Amino acid sequence: MNITKTLCLCAALSGAAGIQAMENCELVTKQDNTRVNTYQTNRPEVSKRLFVSQEVEQQIARIKQLLTNAKLAWMFENCFPNTLDTTVHYRLLDGKPDTFVYTGDIHAMWLRDSGAQVWPYVQLAHKDPELKKMLEGVIRRQFMCINIDPYANGYNDGPTGGDWMSDMTDMKPELHERKWEIDSLCYPLRLAYQYWKETGDASVFDEAWIEAITNILKTFKEQQRKDGVGPYKFQRKTERALDTLNNNGLGAPVNPVGLIVSCFRPSDDATTLQFLVPSNFFAVSSLRKAAEILSTVNHNSSLSQECTALADEVELALQKYATYNHPKYGTIYAFEVDGFGNHMLMDDANVPSLLAMPYLGDVDVNDPIYQNTRKFVWSEDNPYFFKGKAGEGIGGPHIGYNMVWPMSIMMKAFTSKDDAEIKTCIKMLMDTDAGTGFMHESFHKDDPKNFTRAWFAWQNTLFGELILKLVNEGKVDLLNSIK
Repeated sequence: MNITKTLCLCAALSGAAGIQAMENCELVTKQDNTRVNTYQTNRPEVSKRLFVSQEVEQQIARIKQLLTNAKLAWMFENCFPNTLDTTVHYRLLDGKPDTFVYTGDIHAMWLRDSGAQVWPYVQLAHKDPELKKMLEGVIRRQFMCINIDPYANGYNDGPTGGDWMSDMTDMKPELHERKWEIDSLCYPLRLAYQYWKETGDASVFDEAWIEAITNILKTFKEQQRKDGVGPYKFQRKTERALDTLNNNGLGAPVNPVGLIVSCFRPSDDATTLQFLVPSNFFAVSSLRKAAEILSTVNHNSSLSQECTALADEVELALQKYATYNHPKYGTIYAFEVDGFGNHMLMDDANVPSLLAMPYLGDVDVNDPIYQNTRKFVWSEDNPYFFKGKAGEGIGGPHIGYNMVWPMSIMMKAFTSKDDAEIKTCIKMLMDTDAGTGFMHESFHKDDPKNFTRAWFAWQNTLFGELILKLVNEGKVDLLNSIK
């Protein structure tokens, strides 16, 4: 069992609503998500919560009243606010909101993780001005990070340096890690777009935004590799094969057919074939969102058209190169391709994944190719699908054999049209928490007490998002039928 102890969590009280925000203080707490109790909250005590949203608290109270399964209610209470409780560092920078979000036990901000961690709260932002400010701060911080280096995946809170400064790439002291992943640039677009739609606030789309989307377009085009391999290289001295790139840091060759290279997966593992299909789908939907913002808010038709043209090009290339005629499942989406005709058939648990594409809005859940793919990835024909005594689901080489990621089980529930299937997923998630009341990065298929990352805010908050969604869709009876 991995028990992670953390140092951090500084909080200062601000606002009449009791919002707790971080200001340079010396408070040290231990975040231990391994405690087992009789359904008494495992949240930090109120004085040690980094940020409190009254609207989130009201949702917790509402959901707990509706759920008759005591363990499920307890897990929701622990998980849904976990990002706010333990990872959100809110302050002002030059008079504007600025929010730095830890992943949990790693004190750095990933563009992907932070965008996913705060996502479930966006739907509540119009009811809570302080929550809205916090989310604005995340968006502004993400644009700032992109403008420091659009090739990075994780960032420090300032030019502090870190564990990976020795990586053979263009490291800067502001970077925690510089693994090029398409989704790192997509999640900020998804978050900013939805924030705008929910709140009507377009103030985040200022000069920093224009600089960020310009950098995103430049990076995506460089990584189409039409004009050579581009400026990005990455190597690391490591015993982990997928923590570095072959071919002198460039990765496997690709045929420049219009798709975008992603040197690493959302798991932070290196791709085998560098056109990562679910991430390219994510790029298409994200670019279309950016085009709408640029057209409607900024009245910048040139940049808007550039986003649309690139989205169209990638979408067409996906139609030509991303599918595979499987002898058992029919036409499916490959996980990775190279434009030469090679296909990697698998799925990884991290999002974007093939399974999660409808969750992100990248494909229609009824798309027959997606449905074929869904059957494939949730089967033993997917080399990273594991089924055991404790549960079943998708893992990946990041953790290795026989380790199931709860995130994959959640994505199966998010994308399911079958109540019985959803119920099975929720039951499995409840039964594999090792009695802690929290989600983990992964658990062993035969033993949930063998898990990784006791404190992983993305998984926790995602579980809360799933339960809230099901309740709001009228599936309270379904949840209450779980024994």
